[in-house]
Amino acid sequence: MVPITANFQRERPLHPEAAALLERIFERGWADPAKLHLESRRAAILLQEAKESLAGHLGLTPDELYFLGEPALGFHLGITGLLSPESTLIYSGIDRQEVMAVAASHEQAGGHSQKLRVGLLGEVEAFQSAPTDVLAWQLANGETGILRTQFPRGQYGQIFCDATSSGALVALPEGWKSALWEATAWGGPAGIGIFGLAENAIWRNPIPHLDGRRVPGGFSLPLALASSVALDHHMAEISTAAKKLQGINQEIRNFVATEIGECDIAGTLSNTNPEILSLSFLYIDAERLLTELDAAGFAVDSGSACSSMNLTPSHVLAEMGLLTGGNIRLRLNADIEPTAIAEFLKTLQVKVAALRS
Repeated sequence: MVPITANFQRERPLHPEAAALLERIFERGWADPAKLHLESRRAAILLQEAKESLAGHLGLTPDELYFLGEPALGFHLGITGLLSPESTLIYSGIDRQEVMAVAASHEQAGGHSQKLRVGLLGEVEAFQSAPTDVLAWQLANGETGILRTQFPRGQYGQIFCDATSSGALVALPEGWKSALWEATAWGGPAGIGIFGLAENAIWRNPIPHLDGRRVPGGFSLPLALASSVALDHHMAEISTAAKKLQGINQEIRNFVATEIGECDIAGTLSNTNPEILSLSFLYIDAERLLTELDAAGFAVDSGSACSSMNLTPSHVLAEMGLLTGGNIRLRLNADIEPTAIAEFLKTLQVKVAALRS
């Protein structure tokens, strides 16, 4: 097997340094940091160190950072907590389904929402908003890799940032109020989310609660510590890795365009995360292509990134006006050998030609 990706959105290999330290972290990080005995005090110190490190990389203060045992819960906390009955929730047509679920819930409760149209390169249409409105702003799309590094000027209201796919690649915009990351974006472990809540946010806890906690307390301390270790190493390696990934990404784009053809490639190299590449081939059944590549030793992904358990046509590609059929997605690794890339491209060319014949 030459794995390019097992699952585009979530299944990124754990960073080797985090994997190497995870067993020791479990040994040292088992105690409840809220208690008073010695092991708990040690655990509390480790947790605080992890929060300070993560916060520094992500543009927060440690007091603005919270861990979640269920990352997807952060969409509800981050958006619903900012909404008021008079708010309009503004989001884009390529947002994650969790955002759309919050919008549907807000409408059912009598509120209003506005879905913004998205262009071929992931740009959103112009919009107006009031100070009471809430904008869900996706910093990077997990399916196409398209980055949003430029925040629209002159907008008002409360801003929730979906950073689950961008990781630390894109900085939080000025005026953000809540944000959500997943540690898998930088090679951290699955099952841990990082929730950011600005100190000046007008936010109400939307979950039934009896105490002053802003988020549920149940999360794995070892996974939180491992996510911090992974991000430390990711940030140290990102510059070198980015150059390699851009080269691999460009090589694949050039080959597909010139040697295979009749393919929609999402975004451009300059406006996407170089790790991610979405290819949609005309006259191709995605499931058959995926199966053929898998049999040849190449693991790729297909279908909707929001429903990775099936091959549902992607609402993201449809909203952008790209082909929804014949889609495969690659998560590229800077350590992949040039010979493996060349072999993959030749195999892809042969399989596409055979399926089109």
